[in-house]
Amino acid sequence: MPPTDPADSHTTPPRPTGSHATPPQPAGSRAAGAARVGAGDPPSGTLAAPVSAPTPGPHHRTAPIHPGAWWLWALALGTAATRTTNPLLLSLLVAVSAYVVIARRPHAPWSRSYGAFVKLALAVLVIRLLFTAVLGSPIPGTHTLVTLPEVPLPDWAQGIRLGGRVTAEGLAFALYDAMKLATLLICVGAANALANPARLLKSLPGALYEMGVAVVVALTFAPNLIADVQRLRAARRLRGRPDGGVRGLLQVGLPVLEGALERSVALAAAMDARGYGRTAQVPAPVRRTTAALTLGGLLGVCAGTYGLLTAAGGTYGIPVLLVGVAAALAGLWLGGRRSVRTRYRPDRWDARAWLVTASGVAVAALMFLAAARDPAALHPGVVPLVAPGLPLWPAAAVLIGLLPAFVTPAPAPTSVPAPVPAPVKEPS
Repeated sequence: MPPTDPADSHTTPPRPTGSHATPPQPAGSRAAGAARVGAGDPPSGTLAAPVSAPTPGPHHRTAPIHPGAWWLWALALGTAATRTTNPLLLSLLVAVSAYVVIARRPHAPWSRSYGAFVKLALAVLVIRLLFTAVLGSPIPGTHTLVTLPEVPLPDWAQGIRLGGRVTAEGLAFALYDAMKLATLLICVGAANALANPARLLKSLPGALYEMGVAVVVALTFAPNLIADVQRLRAARRLRGRPDGGVRGLLQVGLPVLEGALERSVALAAAMDARGYGRTAQVPAPVRRTTAALTLGGLLGVCAGTYGLLTAAGGTYGIPVLLVGVAAALAGLWLGGRRSVRTRYRPDRWDARAWLVTASGVAVAALMFLAAARDPAALHPGVVPLVAPGLPLWPAAAVLIGLLPAFVTPAPAPTSVPAPVPAPVKEPS
């Protein structure tokens, strides 16, 4: 029986581990050619590319920040925005949140929603100014900018007018008030761009799991919708079709709706495959205690918050709020016993998460203190119409919100595969 070629054999001889790792092969065989390529010899007809030592890539050993810390930081900045109508302080809050988003936003489709929230905030400003110009303002003013044709209204519509004088004082008051809501929307957009919704769902307590799924699905719908619209518009531009105007939006709407339905069906199938909805058997007294603590705690939180926002409830606001928070947390802890799910690699609340949360809470607390000590600086008047000033120590307090941009790890760069050099033929 003639000997077989080692390259055609089904058994591979063991490879030595010394310096001569490649065993000798018969000349002209396929294994010999493979051995030459593996040893660094170029195959016939090509020139070898220069071989360099592998360079170590960037090591991202630090774990990402807990998503709850980003949400607490953003909501604290939004709470600080509700305590002032000073446009300079509100603009500074927007700049702080934008800088942190630019510095620490990960490269993911759901993180692209920040621009949409900024556009929504600008739309709020424009709509509020248009309503003030058309329907009038309760603020009396002497600086008339334009006089619109006024529509007479019946007697039962007293206090409402259509058209008339548009004053600078009324527009300034509407702008200051609308900037508060716009800043709050931008802070919520920053939380959407920084916190991973899937990891946020994983970190919720067991009692809020069902509600958390609904909230996270609702929050991820807008970023995915924006990503689909951008992808489809880019595809239409590549095909030479118009992507703007009402016609372009209508032609993009059907594929976007189809993609949303496909994601909904895929999400429902994934939840069903993972046993979503299974609960443990909990005694009836525990269930009743859980409901009482959770409901009573939420009512206490509402009453305490109302007491903090009103002047008459300043004495009982903080105690009632603390008792309500404690009762709600106890109810959530008892309600978590119904959930039988486990967490795979749960996110840790480390020192960096505490620093991120503390920076936002410090901004909100200092803005509350500034509003109590110097309300005129945080709520500039418009009658007489003067330029608002920038209070120094409240502005310095807002800058504390920049701390997450320096204590959190930078987002991982997108991995781009290295190009493979094409073989070069030997000159004849």
